[in-house]
Amino acid sequence: MAEQENQPDRKRFCCTICLDLLKDPVTTGCGHSYCMNCIKSHWDNEVRGSYSCPQCRQTFTPRPVLVKNTMLADSLEELQKAGLQAAPAEHCYAGPGDVACDVCTGRKLKALKSCLVCLASYCEKHLQRHLQSAPLKKHKLVEPSEKLQENICSRHDEVMKMFCRTDQQCICYLCSLEEHKDHDTVSAAEERIERQRELGLRRQSIQERVQHTEKYVNLLQQKEKAVNVSADKAVVDSEKIFTELIHLLETRSSDVKQQIRSQQETEVSRVRELQERLKQITELKRKDHELKQLSDTKDHNQFLRNYPSLSPLSESTHSPSIRILPLKNFEDVTAAVSQVRGRLQDILSETETEILQILSLVDVLMPQPGPETRADFLKYSQEIILDPNTANRYLLLSEGNRKVTHIILITETDSLVYPIERRRILLPESLTGRCYWEVEVDVGGIAGVGVAVTYKNISRAGNSNECEFGCNDKSWSLSCYRTRYIFHYNRIMTPVSGPRSSRVGVYLDHSAGVLSFYSVSDTMTLLHSPDHIHSASLCWSLGLLLSRRHS
Repeated sequence: MAEQENQPDRKRFCCTICLDLLKDPVTTGCGHSYCMNCIKSHWDNEVRGSYSCPQCRQTFTPRPVLVKNTMLADSLEELQKAGLQAAPAEHCYAGPGDVACDVCTGRKLKALKSCLVCLASYCEKHLQRHLQSAPLKKHKLVEPSEKLQENICSRHDEVMKMFCRTDQQCICYLCSLEEHKDHDTVSAAEERIERQRELGLRRQSIQERVQHTEKYVNLLQQKEKAVNVSADKAVVDSEKIFTELIHLLETRSSDVKQQIRSQQETEVSRVRELQERLKQITELKRKDHELKQLSDTKDHNQFLRNYPSLSPLSESTHSPSIRILPLKNFEDVTAAVSQVRGRLQDILSETETEILQILSLVDVLMPQPGPETRADFLKYSQEIILDPNTANRYLLLSEGNRKVTHIILITETDSLVYPIERRRILLPESLTGRCYWEVEVDVGGIAGVGVAVTYKNISRAGNSNECEFGCNDKSWSLSCYRTRYIFHYNRIMTPVSGPRSSRVGVYLDHSAGVLSFYSVSDTMTLLHSPDHIHSASLCWSLGLLLSRRHS
């Protein structure tokens, strides 16, 4: 009763465009009210310059400026608090892009579900029979779809519930009895299960690749950061060192300049002093005149009387013994400085070459696209030759030491756990780059075969965890059983899902630190790729372990 009483109120407060309760109500000049977004969208689609009311068709020019009707909004808020609800689902009509209800007449409502048995779509109201009726509850309901008629056989007008594996197409039951009579046919549900399993394996493979790609992205981000930090530090340190070197050269230049000027002043002072001494020739000329007069005296007695009165020459008037050397001293300094410059240029040239060589070695390892098809993997294949000196006495080597056979029968309680060196197949010592192997696995007479990859420096004696494949951080082992796989690393066992195959592929990218195990058939299915591989310059080995452990 309360809902019936509120029904008129709800209709009065509904937008005639969206048929739901008004949101941010606005009122046009003609008195009709709409949601602000609804009337704006309506006018946006009209011819520019002519704006009309969707109900009375009154036109407005120019386009009205819409203002929220606060009185109507407050009244609507009070009614909602009192229990007024938004328009029910039956008022949600189908529009462009929606799937319409097949039962509705007139203006159709949006479908809520589609039935794969009835091949029809239903709105919420007409769907109730499928939700309440016991026989209809068994029907398969899916999200609304417009492609239901594609499930009808065009020839027999029957629902196609079969699948022809021969022709790879959906068929009806009558088709399976006629033109597909001798074909390999199964129910669509059965084929869906098989395809779903294959889809799951593909998704798993894709997810594994996504994880590897994300790992590479994170690694590259870290390397980018490390490169930037290292380069910035090298620039700062180099600038500091060259600044110190320039300061040292400037200091040495200033010292040489000061020493040259000091020596210059000393030598110039000495020369000027000698020049002053050499300029005192006035007394020498007077003495020479006095001696000439005495020498010209004719009177012998007067000559003899005046001769003793001659004053002796002062020491300063004696000509000094001076030996003037060529000006080579400062030229030698210039030559010495030039020689230092030459040596410094040689050092800088050698240093530049050395720095360029070092810079050429600064490289970030960019992961190249990995192989995808078996043909891609086989490009990196390595021939496996078993070492007979490392084979256990219960293992028989044949076919050029490329095949190993278990030749004894063990009791149910025993297991073969031999020292690592008795089961190891060594790889070339010069292993670099990418490598790929394929191992044919036959577990007919034994419980399982382990395919392992180890570092060359793994312990090789005894039965401790340091020697066993997958029981330490130096080895990775994939155990192949009749119905399953188990991966071992550092004593941690990880169940691995994937198709069983008699051939296991092992891919190793030494420099990138990638190790992957594959199930090999017509396609390559990734079984497992551990995250604990390091791209260190270590040698690797491939190992086989034949075990009596039961699966």
